[in-house]
Amino acid sequence: MKTAVTARVGVMLLLVMAGGVAAGPAEAAEIRVTPAAVELRGPESQQQLLVSQTIDGYEVDQTRSARFTTSDSSIIAVDERGVVRPLMDGSAQIEVTHGTERVSLPVTVSGLATVSVIDFDNDIQPILTAGGCNSGPCHGKSRGQNGFQLSLLAFDSDFDHAALTREARGRRVFLPSPEQSLLLLKPIGRMPHGGGLRLKPDSPEYRLIERWVRTGMPRRAETAPKLVRVSVLPKDRILRTNAQQQLAVTAHYSDGSIRDVTGLAAYQSNEAAVAGVDSTGLVSTNTVTGEAAVMARYMGYIDVATISVPLSETVAPDVYAKLPRNNFIDDLVWKKLERLRLTPSEPAPDHIFLRRAYVDVIGRVPSVTETRSFLADTSSDKRAKLVDRLLESSEYADHWANKWADLLRPNPYRVGIKTVLNYDNWIRSSFRKNKPYDEFVRELVTATGSTWRDGHVTLFRDRREPDELTTIVAQLFLGIRLECAKCHHHPNEVWGQEHFFGFAAYFEKLSRKGTGLSTPISGSEEFVLPGKRRAVLHPLTGAEMKPSPLFGAGTVPDDAEDPRVQLAEWMTSKDNPYFRQVIANRVWMDMMGRGLVEPVDDLRASNPPSNPELLEALAIDFRDHGYNFKHLIRTIASSYVYGLSSVPSDRNAVDTRNYSRFYRERLRAEVLLDSVSQITGVPEKFSAMPEGSQSRQLWSHRIENQFLDAFGRPDPNQDPPCERTPDTTIVQALHLMNSQRLYDKVTSDSSLPATLASSDRTPDQIIEELFLAAWSRFPTEAEKKTALDYLTAAGDRKRKALEDLLWAMLNTPEFIFKH
Repeated sequence: MKTAVTARVGVMLLLVMAGGVAAGPAEAAEIRVTPAAVELRGPESQQQLLVSQTIDGYEVDQTRSARFTTSDSSIIAVDERGVVRPLMDGSAQIEVTHGTERVSLPVTVSGLATVSVIDFDNDIQPILTAGGCNSGPCHGKSRGQNGFQLSLLAFDSDFDHAALTREARGRRVFLPSPEQSLLLLKPIGRMPHGGGLRLKPDSPEYRLIERWVRTGMPRRAETAPKLVRVSVLPKDRILRTNAQQQLAVTAHYSDGSIRDVTGLAAYQSNEAAVAGVDSTGLVSTNTVTGEAAVMARYMGYIDVATISVPLSETVAPDVYAKLPRNNFIDDLVWKKLERLRLTPSEPAPDHIFLRRAYVDVIGRVPSVTETRSFLADTSSDKRAKLVDRLLESSEYADHWANKWADLLRPNPYRVGIKTVLNYDNWIRSSFRKNKPYDEFVRELVTATGSTWRDGHVTLFRDRREPDELTTIVAQLFLGIRLECAKCHHHPNEVWGQEHFFGFAAYFEKLSRKGTGLSTPISGSEEFVLPGKRRAVLHPLTGAEMKPSPLFGAGTVPDDAEDPRVQLAEWMTSKDNPYFRQVIANRVWMDMMGRGLVEPVDDLRASNPPSNPELLEALAIDFRDHGYNFKHLIRTIASSYVYGLSSVPSDRNAVDTRNYSRFYRERLRAEVLLDSVSQITGVPEKFSAMPEGSQSRQLWSHRIENQFLDAFGRPDPNQDPPCERTPDTTIVQALHLMNSQRLYDKVTSDSSLPATLASSDRTPDQIIEELFLAAWSRFPTEAEKKTALDYLTAAGDRKRKALEDLLWAMLNTPEFIFKH
């Protein structure tokens, strides 16, 4: 029999090796038990044991298949799931057996003879939350259920205690006979209950509520510590397909004490197809390769366990060691692929990389001349030189400003046409100057002046109340969605009302002079400037909130003229990880087709990045290079990973989040339209824009264009008008096939087909020109033969045949998608 010391050593190995996969197969090793010793205090305490074993290089959970016995069943009880509960003060041993392996660990029980004061926050609220009593579909919804309302997920304990003990004349609890309380009769099914069975009469939770009622339903115990965090074990684990892993969740309190809360925590997986989780914290993998973040939530605090399921076949380590590395991006992507046993696709051919870089950096496909020049270049660094040349192009600023205009641009019919035009000019000017991102944000968040002369103050003309500004500023520049915290504690994060309204107080001195808004068309000038303080009050307590950051330090002097200055300093601080990570993630998504975090502006512990090390490395590199947009784009485009093919292999076809290949995506509406205009040789005409303007230069989504609407540009009537439709639709396919405007472009007398038909070029040269213009590559021999046969069969209708060929090419996935 192994000793408890051996068990403790095993625990250390478990934590060090969690998630590790050995290089080669190994026989089953000794079992390890976590924790190595158990200490139970009080009648409601319990402890989830975890049993693991190394088999063929995997850490295999054996908790559900192990056998547990006690040396003294009068002191402790342990069930088949490895949950230990106290019965009487004293000491005993638990023996854990699996096959021929055995481990013994000590258990100490105390506090059962002492009647402790029950604390409502620490003892009762967790039971109500675990049972779903205060969830949205039940008594936690805005008007409660059947006249009984609780705060959503226990965010207001004072309200909940009053609802249980005093509301409705206290009929929900019955002191003379606690077991006759509605609070107990309904959840055990002895009285009709819409929520069904939520408690068992012999459960520790039932007994705790009964004892709470019997002792007078105390609100707070004077010596009760506060919950400060929760932790989950194992934190990181690689599992086979169709395997299981029991989680253990521990609550940590302000006095240093801990409590096992595995049975009271709520669990959720962000990739249930990879690894699902049940209400007991048992994770079960499926047959899908990938990674899942399994969240454990307890009383507003969360922790996440990362569960990885690699491909079953092994890959020699030198496969990854030999992969090219252009910069740190490649190192971190290869590291993740090795963990999941994925291998990258082949490099994309030059014509694919060329088109990809043009689309990403300047927002159009390359011209025939540009394509010929690049494909003829034989230098080894031509891809890096191409990216540098594109970043210096004047088209770069319009393309990237157009992306940011989506996020910032309001409806001109709400705030004024001249106002929106000035705002658009400020955004474009910032990108033309390559203004550092932190400077861009500081200028915007602290903007003052006239809407007719200082375009960036338009943010504060559109968003007029502190709570409106709180949601847009926190989400856009920090990736923190605070909307839920306006009314209650965020269910999957740490943010509560004190965070929301403390942040809103930064805008308490903002004032405006002018006639304000006069929709549907607001044409007046307005001035935005610091003014008199308007107190921001906490909606529950009525307390006056002081400007305070969401975390860390960032004090605002009482005599500060404009608290927004302190807000901008805190947001753009080098120590603020959210600020640098959300923009790095946004640009990565623009370049790579998928964010490291999805959605891109939702950074939270329960929505972790697919590659946390890569996101932080990108963010720090961006920060350390002066928040230079061009540097970040160049870094991504220069990586070997960016140049991978989008064609999957048998070892990465299942991958959708780890960048083992380039992920295809439909071209942005403006990119498609500007490219069509360039290829056909017929420019688009826009109202309220100069002749020859391109769609990426439009200052408002209200400028009419059916093509842009069909391909998902934001609806100008949305608030804010920033949501694009990234998917392909039937409308898009029908538009490309039937659009009168597209037909006019292709059949125009000045179009490419007409020009080629009237030229003295040979049929081979004409076909080559069409392919270079539409697909940025030379035709294959088979494609050339098909096109030449069609052209020959057309006889003297040469122009019509070329129009048909170009129209067909513009309707293919090769044109519509970025590969």
